[in-house]
Amino acid sequence: MTKFLISFLLLSTLLSAQNKKHILLKNAVAHIGNGEVIENSLVSIKDGKIDLVADARLIKIDITRFDTTIDLFGKHIYPGLIAPNCILGLQEAESVRQTSDYAEVGEFNPHIRSLIAYNAESKILETVKTNGVLYTQSTPRDGVISGMSSVLATDGWNWEDAVIRADDGVHVNFPKSIQRRGWWAEPQPSDKNNKYTEQVNELSTFFENALAYYNTANVTEKNLRFEAMKGIFDGSKNLYIHSDYVKDIIGAINFSKKFNIKKMVLVGGKDSYKITKMLRENNVAVMVNRLHDLPDLPEAETDLLYKLPYLLQKDSVMFCLQNQGDMEAMNARNIAFLAGTAAAYGLTKEQALQSVTLNTAKILGIDKLVGSIETGKLASIVVSEGDILDMKTNKIILAYINGRQLNLNNFQLDLYKKYSNKLGIKE
Repeated sequence: MTKFLISFLLLSTLLSAQNKKHILLKNAVAHIGNGEVIENSLVSIKDGKIDLVADARLIKIDITRFDTTIDLFGKHIYPGLIAPNCILGLQEAESVRQTSDYAEVGEFNPHIRSLIAYNAESKILETVKTNGVLYTQSTPRDGVISGMSSVLATDGWNWEDAVIRADDGVHVNFPKSIQRRGWWAEPQPSDKNNKYTEQVNELSTFFENALAYYNTANVTEKNLRFEAMKGIFDGSKNLYIHSDYVKDIIGAINFSKKFNIKKMVLVGGKDSYKITKMLRENNVAVMVNRLHDLPDLPEAETDLLYKLPYLLQKDSVMFCLQNQGDMEAMNARNIAFLAGTAAAYGLTKEQALQSVTLNTAKILGIDKLVGSIETGKLASIVVSEGDILDMKTNKIILAYINGRQLNLNNFQLDLYKKYSNKLGIKE
């Protein structure tokens, strides 16, 4: 036990010392994350934070004051990517029920915290961070009110070490007026949800009771569910309402206004482009669902979802990209390529980058810490040999979280090297 403690303390000291190093990354193309690009950049890291971002052509700097200098000529620096609304860290193998810990029994569970179920040693996390995803919003699923999400790093000893914002908001699955049947390969006719009004009323009753509890000065008996709702009413937490279609989105916005919700975020929003004015006027941000999907209506343009980010950007609606759906944990590594698709369908490359970095950070309320490469923010950055949004050139060669350099190996890379060597395959 004593040897273990000494080893642990020694490792902690080494990691702390690594964070204290003064590191200079020079000559790379820096994509700041706010739309700005510096072609020949200087980015320095000190005490886990970014303490210099500059154009090497405009200033002179004494490189002898740095502990480490890394020349990245021809490479690209980006803010660490963020994967919101994801069960990353909550599920290991989709087909093995015992490895899934993202849902609880019951319909109204605002008090359930995804944070404490987060598995920091997930093998999937290794594959995701090696593609530039440094943060995820670990999100519960199912029920009417699924629970509270939290924002965590994809590298850490445990959830306590990885957390960057605990309990950032409560997730509500708003009732659907239309029930869609079948699946994409075998679609079935949709029909009206005859219980829609009843379901909305049931949700309203819960919110009314929670609001009454919030307004009660001296509560005699603590209610954990209503306690969890307090942040929604005082504006310290987001209310994430999951909904896709126009009637339901309008209903969700009106529902939010009825209870004077200060921070509503629409999750999904396939029809959000149809009501951009309403979204903008009510300051509702959108977490756009995966773009690599087909529209639900047969008469819709096949590439409608590819163009959705552009349609929101054009009408000044705040949005970010997310990847909810089948195999979403493992596919979180591809969120950069969703942004790449958005860039191919109307957005500029830097606007597309913002949709998986700074925009996401703003919506999650962590933009003062991460989301862009700016002085004073946490040094959570990645370096790619090429364009991070292009799967043909994306190759992450260096990454830091809070100034700590990450190990970019994973079991998939190990297998690739093993069989490449065996078969004599050279890159």
